[in-house]
Amino acid sequence: MMRFVLPLVFLLSVSSAFADPPALALQGVKLDRSANAPTREQIEKSVGRGINFLIERQNKNGSWGSARQTKQLNIYAPGSSHDAYRAGTTALDLMALLEVEAATKRTENPLTFEQLGVDKEKFLLSIDRAEWWINDYLPTLRRSSPDVLYNVWGHAYGIQCLVRMLDRFPDDRERNDKIRELIRGQIDMLRRFETTLGGWFYYDWNETTPPSETTACFVSAVGLLALKEAQEHGIEPPQKVIDKTMASMKRQRLPDFAYLYGEYIRLQPRRSINLPAGSLGRSQACNLAMRRWGDTDVNDAVLENWLNRFFARNGWLDIGRKRPIPHESFYQIAGYFFYYGQYYASLCIETIPEANRPLYREHLADILLGVQEKDGSWWDYPLYDYHQQYGTGYAILSLLRTLP
Repeated sequence: MMRFVLPLVFLLSVSSAFADPPALALQGVKLDRSANAPTREQIEKSVGRGINFLIERQNKNGSWGSARQTKQLNIYAPGSSHDAYRAGTTALDLMALLEVEAATKRTENPLTFEQLGVDKEKFLLSIDRAEWWINDYLPTLRRSSPDVLYNVWGHAYGIQCLVRMLDRFPDDRERNDKIRELIRGQIDMLRRFETTLGGWFYYDWNETTPPSETTACFVSAVGLLALKEAQEHGIEPPQKVIDKTMASMKRQRLPDFAYLYGEYIRLQPRRSINLPAGSLGRSQACNLAMRRWGDTDVNDAVLENWLNRFFARNGWLDIGRKRPIPHESFYQIAGYFFYYGQYYASLCIETIPEANRPLYREHLADILLGVQEKDGSWWDYPLYDYHQQYGTGYAILSLLRTLP
């Protein structure tokens, strides 16, 4: 039996060996209409409502999220899992607020607190409190338990958050030296918790050190993008980590540039979760990570093809939104891919030529404004008391990129 399986594994591992992307990577459904494009004012008001939600729900210690709401069905959370949830959520939310603050300082078409409907003093205080928590807590973040590594999300988003903190006061050398040291520490944490096959996963059922479970491409993509941002700020990650992770990502990439959910199901490439619809929330992050680390197979045409797929078939993701059981929806889509997918789609929009961006920006803004909650939050999966906070962080980061 194995002699028939091995050629399939070989084919899955060489999808990046083509001089140009495979033809399948450029095929798929196309957007056939414009969106109901929200106005700039509507987007700004939506972002402002999200900001006010985060300010109101921030914990006294400056973080976001808690272990409350335990009666609902939730994800396995042993050991210090909630520390990891809180770190990842807080890093995302602080990233969002820092990007809003940066947008208010632009010389061309800046955001204003008046347009957003946000109290500037409360906004800046919220950032300061969150920065204090990140500085104090992130260095202590570790593996949740022998079988769970939710901490990798905190390390990756922590790096991206710290990079934005560097950009906040670029002339404050003492502050930035401390932040750079924190970034180096978080890079080392990602190195320590990389799987033996390369990349990252949030489970290790083998309970080994280093983790020996196979990787999941969408976790690895987040790690790669964080390490690229660190590199762009003069902090070099270990090249061996990059090389092993990219090799793992290539093994998980199918000829149509759908990505396997994880290497552990590499022998089931046509399983529903691995089909383009099942990969709808993953391919944007994975393609973008590979592109930024120099994979020339991921060209503009590939990114646009998957943006077309993403917005034309966004309903598949929406059907899974708010379902309490992971992967119970069509194509085994989990609810928590909804805002994750929107965010990385927004980054792909930023990457393609400017002339091609408006259509996708309109669709993204139309989707996000249509699902904002009455309290100003966004959420896609009931996760204790983190879901509204992380969903709102993702949504604000995404909406900022819909503004020309």
